[in-house]
Amino acid sequence: MSPEIQTAAAALPPASVKAPVAGANAVTTKKVAQQFEGVLISQMLNSMFEGIKTDGMFGGGEGEEMFRSMMIDEYGKQIVKQGGLGLSTQVTNELLKRQEVMQ
Repeated sequence: MSPEIQTAAAALPPASVKAPVAGANAVTTKKVAQQFEGVLISQMLNSMFEGIKTDGMFGGGEGEEMFRSMMIDEYGKQIVKQGGLGLSTQVTNELLKRQEVMQ
């Protein structure tokens, strides 16, 4: 750790600095990784839906744009629940490895 970081860390009160605990809560880490994958999938789907034009009774407007983004977010969450792209497993493993190294 660089001297500047050590000095800054020493200036903080001890209660505000918490070291990560390896494997303290693997369930929470997995949940965060799944949320990350859901956001990534939603972003990919958002790009796909940009080219789709709307028509008919509910065709267009600011309301539809808002609800479409909410629908795409839910699609991302559901895709992750069905197995997703497999990224959440890799992200979980990497986060847990990094936590172990930091101790």
